[in-house]
Amino acid sequence: MSEAFLSPIIISLKVALTATALSLCIGLLLLYLMEQSFPGKSVIETIIMLPMVLPPTVIGFLLLFLFGRQGLGHLLGVSPIFTIYAAIMAATVVAVPLMYQSLKIGIDNVTSDVIDAAKVDGADGMHIFRYIIIPLAKNALLTGLLFSFARALGEFGATLIFAGNIPGLTQTMATAIYIAIDNNELKLASAWVILMIVFSFILMLLIQNFKKNT
Repeated sequence: MSEAFLSPIIISLKVALTATALSLCIGLLLLYLMEQSFPGKSVIETIIMLPMVLPPTVIGFLLLFLFGRQGLGHLLGVSPIFTIYAAIMAATVVAVPLMYQSLKIGIDNVTSDVIDAAKVDGADGMHIFRYIIIPLAKNALLTGLLFSFARALGEFGATLIFAGNIPGLTQTMATAIYIAIDNNELKLASAWVILMIVFSFILMLLIQNFKKNT
């Protein structure tokens, strides 16, 4: 229970919780926009889902390119590279597609009769989305939250490239395990591995229960 052991756990939880909250906000916004009809919709949706199939190292490189000193970091005069914000950004990018997909599946299960009835009563698109669709898709929303949290908690490649592995600042459990193995600190790595397995098992168990009720 030394600081060296606890620090990556605390950072991982901070990053994963923040990334999950951000992915929920972004996922809901994207879902609302994608419910509208506009040219190029399929292209935009493909871009949203792209992080699910891209290697994490590619995502890390793209974030480094976009927000580095030669990209938006240069324009803004500040770059998030090698800060906890970079770790949060990397985790959010990989978590958003899971949140979006879970919400989309839940919303697709909402019957058109309910939506049509709301329209007849005078409800506009935003009210239908907020007060009818989202409550009826609450199990899918909870599933999306758990999926996003699990993905953000285990993020490695993009985090290592974009945020680095700075102990006490950006070192998450995933990157700490890699470094511990590289340094032949197998007992320390094993402790984090066991903890990650326990976290993942609990999250997947909850997801399975929610999916049964979706």
